[in-house]
Amino acid sequence: MTQELNLETFKELVFDYEQSKEWSYKGDIPCIIDFWAPWCGPCRAIAPVFEELSNIYDGKVQFYKINTDEQQELSAMFGIKSIPSLLFVPVNDSPKMAMGALPREILIEAIEKELNVVI
Repeated sequence: MTQELNLETFKELVFDYEQSKEWSYKGDIPCIIDFWAPWCGPCRAIAPVFEELSNIYDGKVQFYKINTDEQQELSAMFGIKSIPSLLFVPVNDSPKMAMGALPREILIEAIEKELNVVI
């Protein structure tokens, strides 16, 4: 199941950038963050796939969404210029960004490669 993040929940669950300048993911399983907006057609197109994968990878990967219209500070922090943008966050490594509405198969490949999670 996907979870919507705001500034507070982002700092609590992902990274508290006010406490640390060096990236340090707070989760114990990898996560993917979908930067999206309600008016974005490609964002709406991948939403069902994102939700489906959140169920398939339940307990292995956490799926988050950030509404770029409502969370402009978070969007600016990650330099989001186009949406959808997906941030792949492994547990002990640096996050990697992918832009665009990735097809289901490519998302699965990215989860396996970037997050080292296989079903």
